[in-house]
Amino acid sequence: MTSVGTTLDRAFRSLHVRNYRLYFIGQTISMSGTWMQSVAQAWLVLKLSGGGVALGIVTALQFLPMLLAGPWGGVIADRVDKRRLVAITQSVSGLLALALGVLTVTGVVQLWMVYVLALLLGVVSLADMPARQAFVMEMVGPEDVANAVSLNSVLTNAARIVGPAAAGLLIATIGIGPCFLANAASYIAVVVAFVAMDPRELRRGRPVERKRGQLREGLRYVWSRPDLRAPLLLMAVVGALAYNFSVVLPLMVKVVFHAGPGELGVLYSAMGAGAVAGGLAIATRSRPTHAVLSWSALGLGAALVVTALAPRVGIELVAMVPVGIASTAFIANANALLQIGASEEMRGRVMALFMMVFLGTTPIGGPLIGWIAQRFGSREALLVGAVATTIAGAVALARLRHFRSESPPTQAEHESAREAELAEATTSS
Repeated sequence: MTSVGTTLDRAFRSLHVRNYRLYFIGQTISMSGTWMQSVAQAWLVLKLSGGGVALGIVTALQFLPMLLAGPWGGVIADRVDKRRLVAITQSVSGLLALALGVLTVTGVVQLWMVYVLALLLGVVSLADMPARQAFVMEMVGPEDVANAVSLNSVLTNAARIVGPAAAGLLIATIGIGPCFLANAASYIAVVVAFVAMDPRELRRGRPVERKRGQLREGLRYVWSRPDLRAPLLLMAVVGALAYNFSVVLPLMVKVVFHAGPGELGVLYSAMGAGAVAGGLAIATRSRPTHAVLSWSALGLGAALVVTALAPRVGIELVAMVPVGIASTAFIANANALLQIGASEEMRGRVMALFMMVFLGTTPIGGPLIGWIAQRFGSREALLVGAVATTIAGAVALARLRHFRSESPPTQAEHESAREAELAEATTSS
């Protein structure tokens, strides 16, 4: 029992920090609403259009701002108070969900309106996502950031269990519109959590002063660091071609399995259950590694192959569990590697690049995967992502020997090495 208690305490150690505990509770409620909206929006688009291309377009529009201007969101996050910025962006996101809910409930919603609101949400996310990612370090510090990132993945995917199932039930019994209204209400919990935090307990550095060339500076910084560059390149491939579940899964359910929104919600929930298990496993590790990142990409590719070839919805349901496990291990490791490796003044820009290659590549991959699904079939679309992910993971694993150690040095270790080199040069002179 003592061993189990120690393991659980290690897995949830970030929750001992009050500010992070408030953040965790608020995000748990909000993310449940977000997943409700994700399922409802997909079903609404299918109802209004009937095709996979429209699903790809709405997904692309939501993440197009991240693709076109993602690094600028990181510049903003480095310049301002992240806590205040995220409170504002989350409030605006809630208002956009409210607008979509009202339009749907009143029966006046049209496809172009969904497109516009998806694009506006993407603009808000441009600043929200990198600031929210970098804010984790301010709440818990470098010693617990890997654990906190893993717990973030756990809460996101625990919400994936509750949200889609609730959305499927609401759509089947009441309609699509209430899902959007529930999501709008869930943002209240986030704003309350941010207001209740104690700013004195945050580990904030001085905001970066505004100056020319900060965007280029961030790009040069990442490219000069192989330990940061490698996870971003791997994430670019996987994000563009594999993380298009909002496009492929609704089509698999409707076209291949001839099922409805209830089954779609259960599939999302099964993936969420696997993701929770994967997140808890990663949370017990002391540090992220490139090896786990590479192997999780390979595991995700293999799980997606099984998902693409599943003959029945019951087998698909089982296959979604390892998809969730591998995807969470992959995302959490990539996120933590970047958080730990980046310097304080660059963290917002580094995390903006992370969100850019993870979600910003969706405007490229979403319509492409939607077109493949409509032209060749949903199974073929899933297989494209599976093969690409497997190849990318294999290449990353083969290149591990180029790193001096499995775990890349943290930013603090980089600075210590530079100080040692400077001291040695001074002594020699």
